[in-house]
Amino acid sequence: MSEERQDSSMDEPDANATTGSEPVPEPEGRTEIIETGYDIGQDNFSGSVALELDIHKVVFSVSAIGIMLFTFLTLAFQNDAEPLFVGLRDWLTGRLDWFFLLSGNIFVIVCLGLIVSPLGKVRLGGPEATADFGYVGWFSMLFAAGMGIGLMFFGVSEPMSHYSTSFAGISVGEDGLRTDWAPLGGAEGNAVEARRLGMAATIFHWGLHPWAIYAVVALALALFSYNKGLPLTLRSAFYPIFGERVWGWPGHVIDILAVFATVFGLATSLGIGAQQAAAGLNFLFGLGTGNSMLILLIIGITLIAIGSVIRGLEGGVKVLSEINMGLAALLLLFVIIVGPTMAIITGFFDNLLAYGKNLPALSMPFGREDANFAQGWTAFYWAWWISWSPFVGMFIARVSRGRTVREFLIAVLIVPTLLSVLWMTAMGGTAIGQVVNDGYTAVQDAALELKLFQMLTQLPLTAITSFVGIVLVVVFFVTSSDSGSLVIDTIAAGGKTNAPVIQRIFWASFEGAVAIALLLGGGLAALQAMAVSTGLPFTLVLLGACYAVVRGLMNEPR
Repeated sequence: MSEERQDSSMDEPDANATTGSEPVPEPEGRTEIIETGYDIGQDNFSGSVALELDIHKVVFSVSAIGIMLFTFLTLAFQNDAEPLFVGLRDWLTGRLDWFFLLSGNIFVIVCLGLIVSPLGKVRLGGPEATADFGYVGWFSMLFAAGMGIGLMFFGVSEPMSHYSTSFAGISVGEDGLRTDWAPLGGAEGNAVEARRLGMAATIFHWGLHPWAIYAVVALALALFSYNKGLPLTLRSAFYPIFGERVWGWPGHVIDILAVFATVFGLATSLGIGAQQAAAGLNFLFGLGTGNSMLILLIIGITLIAIGSVIRGLEGGVKVLSEINMGLAALLLLFVIIVGPTMAIITGFFDNLLAYGKNLPALSMPFGREDANFAQGWTAFYWAWWISWSPFVGMFIARVSRGRTVREFLIAVLIVPTLLSVLWMTAMGGTAIGQVVNDGYTAVQDAALELKLFQMLTQLPLTAITSFVGIVLVVVFFVTSSDSGSLVIDTIAAGGKTNAPVIQRIFWASFEGAVAIALLLGGGLAALQAMAVSTGLPFTLVLLGACYAVVRGLMNEPR
């Protein structure tokens, strides 16, 4: 047995598992110190101490060096790297769209099946475990880490896009296939049906399927860490599959890929978020949107994130998440009250029905005629969500100890889906109404990062609400960065959650530095493509996690 093994009593994946709520034992042999020399065959450095660390040598070293090398090569060979990675992304979503869609359906079915099955009674952490956080703090962290920033960025633009393509209808290419971007062929010339179809397609991308992806990863991590006594890292979920080999290179590869995907996703989001925040500040104050402004915003976001990770999960991430959710709730209520109130209320239920009605067709993996939509939107989204699942799943697992599996899945799957429907209905539905009823086409024609602010110009208190929107964008990115840094640090430390603060600072700073470097070099497109490309191997990882979770739950007391 390797020294990385954390619980020596667990000789079989399930038979000898621990089920109490005692603290997870720390993995042995992981404390390392950066010093002047290295003793071959030992797990510690020797010499004069420069800085205390608590890392997993292989995962930390390969991840950090690999990310720095990727960033350098992307900048040095930008003309070659960007087309390569964009082509890889397009090939994955174009040729393997059926695989991503089919896998997404499997994740939803597994989660819904566990909710209604007797396995839903299993408590994460053992029968006597109690929740670490109250419902308000728990929901706030779940939502802020999972999709908060995405809803800010796409809350207006995606419903508007799907409505526009649906209203325009279909076009047929020489091969007889529909070549437009309309979901399910659209609803040519029918504004009411185009709105319903557009909202259904949007909810499809932000509802059950993406949250099921997060839930599978989070449940696997929580179960094998809190109930089985294994490290809180992705390799632990594969002990039923790999056995003792999970502590060797099979496990190393899984954790390294998780770090890669998380850093790439967060750095890309920092760059995109800075662009939206800069666009909003320029919209209000004329401050410009050049590289200088973007760099200043990324530095500011990174510094706030560093302060948050220093304070830790309870004092930093939790507080920021609750502040953010409070501001988001105020903005949502404002739009509902001063906007088309009745249209939003009735639209919520109408959009839910449209989502349910179109869900089978939208999730169909084979025989799709709307190839552009299925490949360019859905397959791209599924690969993107899967590439983010190590980060979000790990974070959700860290804050969900003490919940039953049923309670956990309802909270992670159902509640965020309903909140996403409400948000998209209020923001996107209001913008569509401005175009259809008022003839206000500026929100339709605006750049992606400006659509939210253009929608708010047609409501009272534009300057105030737009500024709140900018603050939300910034703080949502801060919560993504700080929670992501905690997650990366946990993986790079071999599953430890109490590693030295200097490591959290390193990863938070690293994310900002990578974002700035790629922004200056024009490499954000390549980085985003790389993040999506990690979705393919992680789809296989998630499918394996589904098997591991069910097998693990079957041996837990209920």
